Amino acid sequence: MNTELVNEARRRAEAGLLANGGDLGLLGSNEAYQQVWGRDSMICGLGLLLCQAQAGDEGAAVHRRSLQTLRAHQSGLGKMPHNVGMPNVPDPALVALGGRILSENGSSTGSEAAQAVADTAHAGCVDSNLWYIIGQYADFAASNDRALSNAFEELEASWPSLQQALLWLRYQDSNECGLLEVHEAMDWADLFANRYNVLFDNVLYYAAWKSMGAMARALGEDSDYYFEQAEDVRRKLNALLWVGPESPKDWKWIDAVRKEWIYPLRRVETELVERPFYLPYMAFRDYADRFDTLANLLAILFGVADAQKANKILDYIHGCGLNEPYPVQALYPVINPGEREWREYYRVRNLNQPHHYHNGGAWPFIGGFYVAALVQAGRLREAEHQLEKLAMMNREGRKRPWEFNEWFHGISGRPMGYAKQSWSLALYIFAHDAVRRERVHIFNTEAGWGV
Repeated sequence: MNTELVNEARRRAEAGLLANGGDLGLLGSNEAYQQVWGRDSMICGLGLLLCQAQAGDEGAAVHRRSLQTLRAHQSGLGKMPHNVGMPNVPDPALVALGGRILSENGSSTGSEAAQAVADTAHAGCVDSNLWYIIGQYADFAASNDRALSNAFEELEASWPSLQQALLWLRYQDSNECGLLEVHEAMDWADLFANRYNVLFDNVLYYAAWKSMGAMARALGEDSDYYFEQAEDVRRKLNALLWVGPESPKDWKWIDAVRKEWIYPLRRVETELVERPFYLPYMAFRDYADRFDTLANLLAILFGVADAQKANKILDYIHGCGLNEPYPVQALYPVINPGEREWREYYRVRNLNQPHHYHNGGAWPFIGGFYVAALVQAGRLREAEHQLEKLAMMNREGRKRPWEFNEWFHGISGRPMGYAKQSWSLALYIFAHDAVRRERVHIFNTEAGWGV
């Protein structure tokens, strides 16, 4: 491993990430996506909480501000905002929305124009709530590693909001099967056709229940229920979305608990027989047979997958070359025009063409989770190799070196997104720390996470 390169990338990542902090918390970038995004800011907390050695507690303080901003804009029903920003700030990433967020009354002057607003684009995304809970847990769990005071008081003050956020999520389980039923394009892949019992969202649902259990226990609340629900989600995800002998189907239990699963599961058993990964979703008598990279990596990181499944997933990434030229492509195989899963809205802004964006583009932040998953699975040498490639990826740029670009073409490996993206910066820090310590920060096996 080129130690000089990976360490230079770490220094640049910390400086760039902290530069994206503001009064509201962490922005997606100070060049584009200049808002506090629910999912992005909480994911980036995994990197911010590791910045304190070089910057005091500045990273943790920025993460706290993100949490407070999201909490301040939580709806009466418990929904966390998709993103919060200042109105009338020109933003190239919002070109499809008029190039800026408007104030609530549409005015560009007056008091309302100076107040942060919650944007309503993609307002139905469920993962803001999921990552908010996980992000609050990360803040509390990391408090032992830093000098920032009042971690317990912060958790105690946020507990009603966390309970409300979880209640809102529970109402997204429309058939009360124990898993979330998610509308199309309503998570990080907000221009993609994953739907209903989606792997990505339900892996996070498992992590959210488990996080709530850990926080409840710290507050002296009854935690058993939260941990029991987490285990229920994990069991059902493995029954529904893993295809193969590693998760033999208990048909008697399925018939007694979830009869509606029998038809799609019989289809999958007959048509697919086995797969070395979790399916991306199961819908009404339907499913998708594609590899959702991020969702499968999170299944390893949080412990939905056991060691056998984790190794199959990681072997599949390597075998298919999804970590080439850089780690890692988001989807395999890609969806082409005319296929059943294709949507015409994939053409919007040329984003989801094959090997672009969610449709098989390569994302540095997913690469960070890939490195962390390799560490979690004990593949330390491969993690070192992929960290070096991730550093090389982040060094690339459209206009200048070290852009920490948003996303890359899946085949050419050239950057195609916006520069200085917080989650590209943050997840590099998270990955670098995991390789250096040979263990994942916060979500490690010692704390009851992982394989």
